[in-house]
Amino acid sequence: PLYVSVGKGYFAEAGFNVSFDYRHETDGLALVGQGAIPFAVVSGEQVLLARAQDVPVKYVVAWFQDFPVGVTAKAESGISGPKDLVGKRVGLPGLYGANYIGVRALLSAVGVDVDDLTLDSIGFNQVEALTADQVDAVVVYVTNEPVQLRAQGYAINEFSVAEYVHLVGNGIITSETLIAEDPQMVQRFVDAFLRGLADTIADPEEAYQVSLGFVENLAEADKDIQMEVLRRSIELWKAEPLGQIDAEGWENMLAVLLEMDLLTEPIPADEAFTSQFVEE
Repeated sequence: PLYVSVGKGYFAEAGFNVSFDYRHETDGLALVGQGAIPFAVVSGEQVLLARAQDVPVKYVVAWFQDFPVGVTAKAESGISGPKDLVGKRVGLPGLYGANYIGVRALLSAVGVDVDDLTLDSIGFNQVEALTADQVDAVVVYVTNEPVQLRAQGYAINEFSVAEYVHLVGNGIITSETLIAEDPQMVQRFVDAFLRGLADTIADPEEAYQVSLGFVENLAEADKDIQMEVLRRSIELWKAEPLGQIDAEGWENMLAVLLEMDLLTEPIPADEAFTSQFVEE
């Protein structure tokens, strides 16, 4: 959707010359908090963790309506739900970020203690680790690795965090200062993004063609796989209205972070976001 909003001129019409910086989301979050850049794409847990450190950022539009993390295992493993992970070795990129938060929330939702299984930091090599039987299951983005595995001919089972608990997925943040000093600028950016999001949902093929001009090596990738990744992603983006923010997800996310001791005391979850720019 961001590429579509640039490629079709929506950001330019709104007065923005947009460039993309693909650094880690925590870096983008810090830069927004400092006022060095105006916007970043960040997952919900990072917003709460930052605000607990007095970083003045707010989430202004939800891109993902469902948390995109899940668990995948070979069908032959017999792992078909979170309770089946007890005693298993589960691979994930590391003990940080959305994958880690997601699997911890998933286990908590069904009453499984994290010490009853082994979480193995494997980097972003979930497909390779699972196919080589280095682990029994992997924590993945449900839109991505399951598609790759099936394309390689593997029969898999998969289940998502969103089936068990509603959490805040990726969205766009800005600073409290920018909201206070130039809310019209924030509104223009949100509106331009939502136009790209709507167009992507309405015409995935067009969105793919636009993205060819932005994503390095996309033209050499398997288009069928990439289109399936896009289609699965779109299912997590749909909402009425697009971009709507659900307060329940923020409260659930706060509870997970407190349970994991990533936060030592509660903070006001409802101050981490504002729905004013979506509603307007």
